[in-house]
Amino acid sequence: MPNPSARSLVLAALLALTSVAAFAQTPPAAEQGSFVLHKFARAIGKESYTIASEKGQLLLRSDFSFKDRGTEVPLKTEFTATDVTHPLTLKSEGQSSRQSPMHDSFTLDPKAGRVKLVRDGKTTEHPVTDTTFLVDGYSPVAMQQMLLRYWLAKGKPERIAAPPDADIHIQPAGDLDIQAGGKTVKLHGYVISGLVWGNETAWLDDQQKLAAVVTTDSEFDHFEAVREGYEASLPTFIQRAAANNLQALVKLTEKARRPPSKKLAITHVTLIDGTGSAPKRNASVYVEEGRITRIDTSGAAPKPEPGMDVLDGSGKFLIPGLWDMHAHYEQVEWGPIYLAAGVTTVRDCGNEFDYITTVRDAIQSGRGIGPRLLVAGIVDGNGPIALGAVTADTPEEARAVVRRYKEAGAIQIKIYSSMKPALVPVIAEEAHKLGLTVTGHVPEGMTSAQVVEAGYDSINHIHFVTRDLLGIKRGQPMPPLDFKTPNARRQLALFKQHHTVFDDTIALFELFSRPTARPLRAIEPGIDHVAAPLAPALNGMGSPPDRAEESARRYAYMLATLRELHRQGLTIVAGTDQAIPGYSLHRELEIYVQAGFTPMEALQAATSVPAKVLGLDGEVGTVQVGKRADMLLLDGDPLADIHNTRRIAKTIANGSVYDPAPLWESVGFKP
Repeated sequence: MPNPSARSLVLAALLALTSVAAFAQTPPAAEQGSFVLHKFARAIGKESYTIASEKGQLLLRSDFSFKDRGTEVPLKTEFTATDVTHPLTLKSEGQSSRQSPMHDSFTLDPKAGRVKLVRDGKTTEHPVTDTTFLVDGYSPVAMQQMLLRYWLAKGKPERIAAPPDADIHIQPAGDLDIQAGGKTVKLHGYVISGLVWGNETAWLDDQQKLAAVVTTDSEFDHFEAVREGYEASLPTFIQRAAANNLQALVKLTEKARRPPSKKLAITHVTLIDGTGSAPKRNASVYVEEGRITRIDTSGAAPKPEPGMDVLDGSGKFLIPGLWDMHAHYEQVEWGPIYLAAGVTTVRDCGNEFDYITTVRDAIQSGRGIGPRLLVAGIVDGNGPIALGAVTADTPEEARAVVRRYKEAGAIQIKIYSSMKPALVPVIAEEAHKLGLTVTGHVPEGMTSAQVVEAGYDSINHIHFVTRDLLGIKRGQPMPPLDFKTPNARRQLALFKQHHTVFDDTIALFELFSRPTARPLRAIEPGIDHVAAPLAPALNGMGSPPDRAEESARRYAYMLATLRELHRQGLTIVAGTDQAIPGYSLHRELEIYVQAGFTPMEALQAATSVPAKVLGLDGEVGTVQVGKRADMLLLDGDPLADIHNTRRIAKTIANGSVYDPAPLWESVGFKP
């Protein structure tokens, strides 16, 4: 006799298939909906859409609009289709981010087997496959909904092609129960890759209405859209998306990591230990359970030991693992990139609370892949250029934010640009009381000297310091390049008195200042290796011809400021603020040498100095017995040529050995 439970399951599956087929072929009833748009978990706008049947076709209209740090970002979209599985046209007009204009028109001709794309007035044609869909990046959100409906109605194909060059893959990511309207709603999760750089996670309800999507925008910043009525579950969506993406990434990077060994010997290297001492030739470094247990400089071959893996470093150079002291770890894909680039520790300098704590904890517990992640919790004030969902406008709110970050394991507080000047000393006092340090932007209405006097331990970005040391005024001619004025001398003395630390991100400002007429690869050859979705935006960074001369002069002033800070003996740590993923930290060190650092000093700015600044120099930052085994094996001598930090043979993070090439490939980069 048939099993009643099995019969019920078969019946349920048939009903589900029937409903999908009906959804695909039946003209839709009128549908409308709205999504609340978020950046860094802060609500910044709204998208409203309608779907209707018009002249026998499906017609979707979307009005997508938000304001990001004072800039309006509007986008209007129309999409037509014969039915859910047969797209016809897609037209978008407006912007997808502050600096990303969008004037795209797609027309799919099934008879000709071609898609015509008109983008910024230029026409191209692209072939059609059995699974070609029209979708144009992360926005508008309603098109993500249509993409998922298409995939389900087509029987969940392995890949979807989206002209001009997107190769989209969708995988189920489990169900999620949330509370909405006083009841439990079951949502079905999906991880989507290929639509943006990296993965995003989306959820549909039982009626195939999109409930939420956690993704990145055209600036590669955190972006979330949540259907109205589900906003209270945003932290849950963010946490689940981070976990989903980490899980997917671990599978992709398995071949990049050697099986963990209890004992490891890296033999016959030239050791540059990061202390500033002379290199040690023909050295061997022994590691056990992730810690350096012995360093042998006798040149003797290692004695075989049970369970010991030997990594022959003949002809190679071993240095401490690098630090990026100004990271924004906004996607889990940064984990493999950092490791491939030799970065074993990052200070995340401002992120979404729920996301970054989830990612940090997953990496620490071995459920994710990436460098050691240290959190500087960001706080801003409310205002037209505010960033993020964590804000404070009163002393009570300010102290509460600091306590929340302390409880979450942050090591530092980062103050952003809209913070009220009166609250800066309140935050600093509370942070110092709890054992945290303070860094950040110089808020509107303050100077670099004032934030240091108010309690800052370090300052982000060189341009703030350049402005204040040289007396640069917005809208006025550039003053002389002179660090010997009474004003400059007073500030430099203040910085020395307070032992102020500077993470200058000079490589980022070089990108901003580059004349767009000059190919980016002339400055950063790594641009030729980045994932395809990243390249257009990164290549678009720079200064247009009418501003090139002024930008070049401003950059020259920033470089001169870096040189002066170094000459004064002030503390400088290397950081990138993203820029060219994986490559800009190396460019940062190269610019340091241009600014008068020795190669050893440049290396230390990315190894031992940041470890000391964050109070971790007893554990990491140099290659010494007893310390965490974070190291980098190079194919060239970085003291002879700082460019050799790019020549990475192996990355050793907490004793685990990684091959760079498969790490790059796992996130769509070319080794």
